[in-house]
Amino acid sequence: MFKVRTYNQISSKGLDCFPHEQYEIASEFSEPDAFLLRSQKLHDEEIPSSVKAVARAGAGTNNIPISDYTQKGVVVFNTPGANANAVKELIASALFLSSRDIFGGMSYVQGLSEIKDGGEMSMLLEKQKKQFAGCEVAGKTLGVVGLGAIGSLVANMALELGMNVAGYDPAISVEAAWRLSSSVEKMDNLQSLLAASDFITLHVPALEITRHLINAESLRCFKPNAVLLNFAREEVVDTSAVLDALEAGKLGKYTTDFPTPELLGRSDVLLMPHIGASTEEAEENCAIMAAKQLMDYLENGNIQNSVNFPATKMPRNGGYRITFCNENVPKVLGSVLSLLADRSMNVIDMVNKSRDEIAYSIIDVETQPSEELLDEISQVEGIIIARALA
Repeated sequence: MFKVRTYNQISSKGLDCFPHEQYEIASEFSEPDAFLLRSQKLHDEEIPSSVKAVARAGAGTNNIPISDYTQKGVVVFNTPGANANAVKELIASALFLSSRDIFGGMSYVQGLSEIKDGGEMSMLLEKQKKQFAGCEVAGKTLGVVGLGAIGSLVANMALELGMNVAGYDPAISVEAAWRLSSSVEKMDNLQSLLAASDFITLHVPALEITRHLINAESLRCFKPNAVLLNFAREEVVDTSAVLDALEAGKLGKYTTDFPTPELLGRSDVLLMPHIGASTEEAEENCAIMAAKQLMDYLENGNIQNSVNFPATKMPRNGGYRITFCNENVPKVLGSVLSLLADRSMNVIDMVNKSRDEIAYSIIDVETQPSEELLDEISQVEGIIIARALA
């Protein structure tokens, strides 16, 4: 029986994925096998030695101490793409809100509560509506920085709106490239994209290399009155530099899902309360995806959409399964295979993958491994954790 400790409010559709005869789900377990969470911060929380995996029902994992968990052999999953449509639709609304003063116009109308005569109100609105005029997005150029699950959807959507689309992503995957329309102009560098775009939307993860990707230097490449949309992560944008660019008239408007105190009260800034993935459908999709990935790892040792371990998958071919992770150094796999050979255990199939400092292996054998064998594998130099799966 596997035990999964949940944090936050997880969609019931995700929790229903766990078979009741194999899984116990609760918010309190002393020795859980896995964590399932959304936004809970784990940096200051001690992790039980029983935990084998953590699944974040969402894309970002900056609430999880990835490096510490990696050293403990804990696989961290996220759910890229599960909330992509929700974010894409919010980007569409952000484009319209940024190009036309829709919010200003609506607020103005709400302030006319003292007018009781419909004709008078109609005449006043006809006179005042010019102050809320804007521009159409059709024919403008949208620069998309990051062409993953969300970025590629946004790019294709913008094409359907009649926009020209430029894209930049030096690490685009083959899968993302297939999703992307051939009408998207691929830019060789960020500066070229910024200089060509009327609207810029960011869709990159919060990594050290992307911290303050938009800064004083990159803002100098923007077109005058360009609009910046940040629905990626707060850390990707240097807020002080953005404010300086707005004050200097170098940036036309900043629309973001990550409000900070210094951005409040400005007519050239549109703030949303981090609602990019706040739809019923997105929360359900993320929870279902996270649950299925946890189950596949706990039951079969397969890894998909991990942020710290290599993608590793092997179908069941009979027999018994051994999995282990280790420091990515020579001779570890050979030492484990020697232990199996010493016991005349035949290997049916195996796969070995590595990612940065971590290597991970799945080995199917004909005979059931003993606790003694697992202990010996665990004692091989470089091994972090080993498991036997039925």
